[in-house]
Amino acid sequence: MRLFHTSDWHLGQTLHSQERDFEHACFLDWLLGQLALRQPDALLIAGDIFDTVNPPVKAQERLYDFIVRAHEQQPTLDIVIIAGNHDSGARIELPAPLMRRLRTHALGRVQWLDDGQLDSDRLLIPLTDAKGKTRAWCLALPFLRPAEVTGAQLGDDYLLGIAQVHERLIAAAESRRKPGQALVAISHAHMAGGSISEDSERSLIIGNAEALSAKLFSDSVAYVALGHLHKPQRVNGEERIRYSGSPLPLSFSEIGYQHQILEVELDGAVLRSVEPRQVPRAVHLQRLGPAPLREVLEHLAALPEVDLLADLQRQPWLEVRVRLDEPQPDLRQQIELALHGKAVRLVRIAVEYAGVQQDDDDSSALIELGQVSPQDLFSRAWEQAYGSAVDAQTLADFAQLLQDVQQEEHP
Repeated sequence: MRLFHTSDWHLGQTLHSQERDFEHACFLDWLLGQLALRQPDALLIAGDIFDTVNPPVKAQERLYDFIVRAHEQQPTLDIVIIAGNHDSGARIELPAPLMRRLRTHALGRVQWLDDGQLDSDRLLIPLTDAKGKTRAWCLALPFLRPAEVTGAQLGDDYLLGIAQVHERLIAAAESRRKPGQALVAISHAHMAGGSISEDSERSLIIGNAEALSAKLFSDSVAYVALGHLHKPQRVNGEERIRYSGSPLPLSFSEIGYQHQILEVELDGAVLRSVEPRQVPRAVHLQRLGPAPLREVLEHLAALPEVDLLADLQRQPWLEVRVRLDEPQPDLRQQIELALHGKAVRLVRIAVEYAGVQQDDDDSSALIELGQVSPQDLFSRAWEQAYGSAVDAQTLADFAQLLQDVQQEEHP
């Protein structure tokens, strides 16, 4: 049996207010091509389908159009979708009755029966081959929110509730499968030992529960298709427990590694191989700096000019990082002037100041607000941001602004 494992599409995502629908459309077209070429028996999409719980209409249309096209192209393909922490479980499940007609199973929440037992039937999905024979069982584990795994019957321990869900679902799957059938789990979680990507992954920390143990998945589970972490990786080096990673770089911190989907081969109940399929990048992310302003402007001037015959939607997104000694009021104007006619799209200017030191462990930075004046707070903020003491004129301007605000509030 052959599976495709992908996750973290984040349909509807914007990069510093710039929409990325074109990039998602290119990825989905490429994925359809890979489905036609490799003919997998199932496609597993491990959560964070959308970027927000209320995604734009265009993003929802992208998902449903893809499902219809995939089914028309390959009528025997099973598709399993679970909700991630960015998704609304209810929204993911809303069209489930219609999607089942397209051999697509959408799971957004776990549910419990009146007797306190896990409703495992809805979370166990048979995966069939092209001849309609069940070759594996998919254990669907959407992102587990505290309200779903704690309560009067389950107790208040979040981690214990998660462990109970895994234990009961695996037991139900083991009792249902027949000899030669594999168990495949799909889950959206932060597993211990996973490497995160700076800037683009929303923390799953709840209380003291930051990461889950890979021991939740017994050896009887042949493969675990994970979502949440955007960097492709094995968990604790295990071949069978994998993050496919996101198909697009979702922030500039993710431009350093190749994005992919995973092709998984099973022989009966045994995992045979996991091979990456590299996703072509429709639009590149380009980061320049950090460097002094003069050097940055020189680099910008050397960028290629716009090709009027080229597709403007494929121009790279650009982040410019500038190192300054003091504030430059016309910084954006200088950078935009240097970029005039260049074949890039500026989305962010990041500034850092010489002499600024950041120490997260510096306890002296902790102060009681009631013990300092607004002027003191402003002076501290200025020094932290710019690495030097605030000058007298700026402090006087602040005092005038503060007085104006106070008069507006108490005329």
